[in-house]
Amino acid sequence: MSLDKLLDEVRARPLPRHVALIMDGNGRWAKRKGLARAEGHRQGALAAERLIRFLGKERLVPYITLFAFSTENWSRPREEIEFLFRLLEGFIREKLRELAEAGVRLRLLGDPRPLPARLRAAIEEAVAATVGNDALHLTVALNFGGRWAILEGVRRALSQGISPDKLEEESFRRLLPSGELPEPDLIIRTGGHLRLSNFFLWEAAYAELYFTPILWPDFDERAFLEAIRDFQGRTRNFGRVVP
Repeated sequence: MSLDKLLDEVRARPLPRHVALIMDGNGRWAKRKGLARAEGHRQGALAAERLIRFLGKERLVPYITLFAFSTENWSRPREEIEFLFRLLEGFIREKLRELAEAGVRLRLLGDPRPLPARLRAAIEEAVAATVGNDALHLTVALNFGGRWAILEGVRRALSQGISPDKLEEESFRRLLPSGELPEPDLIIRTGGHLRLSNFFLWEAAYAELYFTPILWPDFDERAFLEAIRDFQGRTRNFGRVVP
């Protein structure tokens, strides 16, 4: 099936509002090709760029979240971490104008305090420059972890003096760092591993999960549409009995 025909087929059925992606497999992609891990990350960044451009053009999904760096990733070699941060900073600075003109709104999800000052400045500039856009809401989860997010929600509840008897699921959801986003309808993980790896723990309660062996640098528009088509074939009853 051609990409255009697949796109038409997907458009004809209900689409998810929020898709989150765990971008896994850059290092293994590089290893299989006999390349340095840095090249795997570089190609992974290009894959993310292609997907963002595709979604910005086709307007399929209004909210997209990319899991770029977890709270556990600090245990990686320092040289690799520094390269990742330089890569992300370069991407933001080079593509900011294109993102803004395409109507993309950028958000950061995670604790920015440990990040390098130059990267924080680039993110702050991009967030401010795109705050009025709504064609595509792009969230980058950076120094993010699901357990950290839940603890952050608890800290916010305590700081606001909210008593336990007044705290309900929806009000607590709004206290989470992701509280201004709709909960994800679909979470896609590339690379073959069948786990969330401390990503959206609270938010994933009723998300559909889609796992693919495709390594992230090879994840393209067709792979994304196939994940959407799989999502469209599922029954979502949210715990209710569907007639």
